[in-house]
Amino acid sequence: MNDPVLVINCGSSSIKYALIAADPDAPRLAGLAERLGGSDALLKGHDSRGAPFERALAGDDHVRALEAILDGLEGHRPGAVGHRIVHGGERFTRATLIDGAVVAAIEETAALAPLHNPANLQGVAATRQLFPELPQVAVFDTAFHQTLPPRAYRYALPEALYRDHGIRRYGFHGTSHAYVSTRADALSSLDSGGWLTAHLGNGCSTAAVRGGRSLDTSMGLTPLEGLVMGTRSGDVDPGLHSHLARRLGWTLERIDEVLNRGSGLLGLSGLTHDMRELEAAAEEGHAGAQLAIEVFCYRVAKSLAALSCALPRLDGIVFTGGIGENSPLVREKVVGHLPHFGLGLDRAANAATVRGREGRIDGRHPAAPRLWVIPTDEEGRIAEETRQLLGGTSP
Repeated sequence: MNDPVLVINCGSSSIKYALIAADPDAPRLAGLAERLGGSDALLKGHDSRGAPFERALAGDDHVRALEAILDGLEGHRPGAVGHRIVHGGERFTRATLIDGAVVAAIEETAALAPLHNPANLQGVAATRQLFPELPQVAVFDTAFHQTLPPRAYRYALPEALYRDHGIRRYGFHGTSHAYVSTRADALSSLDSGGWLTAHLGNGCSTAAVRGGRSLDTSMGLTPLEGLVMGTRSGDVDPGLHSHLARRLGWTLERIDEVLNRGSGLLGLSGLTHDMRELEAAAEEGHAGAQLAIEVFCYRVAKSLAALSCALPRLDGIVFTGGIGENSPLVREKVVGHLPHFGLGLDRAANAATVRGREGRIDGRHPAAPRLWVIPTDEEGRIAEETRQLLGGTSP
């Protein structure tokens, strides 16, 4: 399929979009509609000439916002729509053409991703209404991790909880881990590289990938498991919930709110969830910011070390995501916690690899694992998987 693919990442009050042509060198028409339903709703994007534009969307819903997005595309009509869907459970192991049965199955997994799947489905409903004649494809965050072996995805819980209720580790950020590991293979001229990939942003996860297959990852049943994140706690003692309920009288809803929205970098620092602001505050001696950075980096390194058990050979580590791509400090601290891996950081290359630059940041010793910074392209991966499905080839 040579027509452009409209990639939609729909939240409860936002739509991130990109119109991606088959030619990888063609410019993308991309933007964000945010605060939908409110009086301050706004569409921001870039036109085909690369010029930025803004349009007020006061009170508009997802359908009206998509209509405005189409106007902003200036007559560039898509040939298909690719949707980011966060949770596909065990049923969806690859990109899937959307029909009524698929929508119903995604709705059934909403309990596993209550903040994401219902919002993703709003985008599906809106685009199916506007483009009833176009193929719509679901690309799942969890699908890439369906290659995990049982030893990696099973919790040590009663069998019935897995068999009857699907309680297991699923993993997320699959399109990002898939993209950067594939890119690392290409850049390193390896057919079946063994990579530890670190997607570090407001949400964070790590993965062990070999030959394009995910062998283990840090996130689990939900996107709360694993690393310290912007506002999410990551791993905590499972007994914490009952302890807080007994000692403080907190409800499950309040505990869930604190762990998802009031913890992580924000909770540790008492200041902000933004790593850029934390680094600046740490430079000025803010103890909370310094602690947040130290805990964050240590936990990333600890996760990477643990995931290395899944790889028969370690070819290198890939940093991506907003923090992974733009924070030389975080990368240096993470690598510094892994001296036994024989890593060699080139500080000059590390300091220079920011703002979307791709490159190696190791000393290029032939026997040492490589260190890559690779800007992720989740939208590009979604468009690619959409084309592969509609073209009759496998991702």
